[in-house]
Amino acid sequence: MAPKIQTPFTPPKRAWQRMLSGRRLDILDPSPLDIEIEDIAHGLARVARWNGQTRSAHAFSVAEHSLVVEQIARHLKPDLQIRWCLAALLHDAPEYVIGDMISPFKAALGSAYKSIEHKLEAAIHLRFSLPAALPVSIARLIKKADRLSAYFEAEQIAGFSASECQKYFLTPPPDLNIVVKPLPVAQAQIAFMERFEALNAALGKGHHG
Repeated sequence: MAPKIQTPFTPPKRAWQRMLSGRRLDILDPSPLDIEIEDIAHGLARVARWNGQTRSAHAFSVAEHSLVVEQIARHLKPDLQIRWCLAALLHDAPEYVIGDMISPFKAALGSAYKSIEHKLEAAIHLRFSLPAALPVSIARLIKKADRLSAYFEAEQIAGFSASECQKYFLTPPPDLNIVVKPLPVAQAQIAFMERFEALNAALGKGHHG
């Protein structure tokens, strides 16, 4: 009788992240039920824009960037519906799981990164009663606000010259003026949560939407 050949044990691949809320979020197949706004606020307040390459005592967090983008979106469209303001605030929410990668790196990673990002975005939207895919006009508005925020950030804290900002980013209209002032982590987290709560209240919803 031939001896049994033992194969080495291969542990199952872990595709989930444990959140501080206790949720286990499957990154490859995220469920809206495993998404909590407190986890998003906590994570985004600790993710640095520009890979931390900014002239400031504190990193400019994605949480604070999200607040700026929502502010710009309202400036561009003063009659913007509250739910689309919420969509603007949450436009980078997947980064509480996957971090903030600069655009050249995202392009290099290609479709695999985009697929994961889109799945997370859809789950987050559904969690907070938004459509999985935003209307094209709203998505374009938020993208424009995002690019305008990048201009102010690049010019004020990321070391880009005026000519570089005009070359690589969307130039703001004359009536838009944003002062970029990176906040300590705790303050950024609180500010993000407060804005979320205000929008949720305006939508007539409870804490978790």
